[in-house]
Amino acid sequence: MISNFRLHTLGLSLLIGVAAVPAAHAQASISSAGSGSTEDRVTTLERISNAQSQLLQQLQQQLSDTQSDIDALRGEIQQNSYQLNQVVERQKQLYQQIDTLSSSGAAAAATSSNTDTGQSSTASSESTSTSSTAGQIGTQTGDVNQDYNAAVDLALKQNKPDDALAALQAWVKKYPDSTYQPNANYWLGQLYYNKGQKDDAAYYFATVVKKYPKSPKSAEALLKIGTIMKDKNQLDKAKAVWQQVIQLYPNTPSAKAAQKALAG
Repeated sequence: MISNFRLHTLGLSLLIGVAAVPAAHAQASISSAGSGSTEDRVTTLERISNAQSQLLQQLQQQLSDTQSDIDALRGEIQQNSYQLNQVVERQKQLYQQIDTLSSSGAAAAATSSNTDTGQSSTASSESTSTSSTAGQIGTQTGDVNQDYNAAVDLALKQNKPDDALAALQAWVKKYPDSTYQPNANYWLGQLYYNKGQKDDAAYYFATVVKKYPKSPKSAEALLKIGTIMKDKNQLDKAKAVWQQVIQLYPNTPSAKAAQKALAG
């Protein structure tokens, strides 16, 4: 469309340039029309008038075509602006959902720590125990890569999820600038999910999506948030989150899984 507009503009410029020649010639012809018979002068003037009329029609048509291209370009710009606003609005809605999930996860953790039930007391004891051993499990070397691998191995190879939780939590605090931060937070979310602590899991998954949106783990984390919403019988929220996975991370395994979940 822009190339057509440029062609029309160029053509209009050429026509105006060409118009100058006949106009000058017309002036000369009018000046010379004073000689000869009256019939010859009338014929000459009519020929000049017809040529100028044709040139004027061509200029008007060129102006009309150019205006049409301008209107079409204006329409495309308005459509693109509308689509961009729609994308921005969807992202705002997503971040609001993530903030809600993060807040609910933090609130659930605070409520759990202040409850006097036997289950909360046990959880508190485990938390105290793991916190005291966090500095000794998975973070002994001071090397970011070795400590991360050691923490993950506790979950994958040694089947010690509680120790893995303690090690990963200590690792996240000790190495805040590491490129493994999204992975570590994702593993924390998965470990809490496996323990049935869905709100805590949602908190860490939401941390991945919010703080590290360009990480490959972000799509998986957002997919898991939808799964948690489904587990909590919040089907509308789950579907909304899965739709966000498809829109924000198209052509990824997580997007395909979200499509399957929506169809199920």
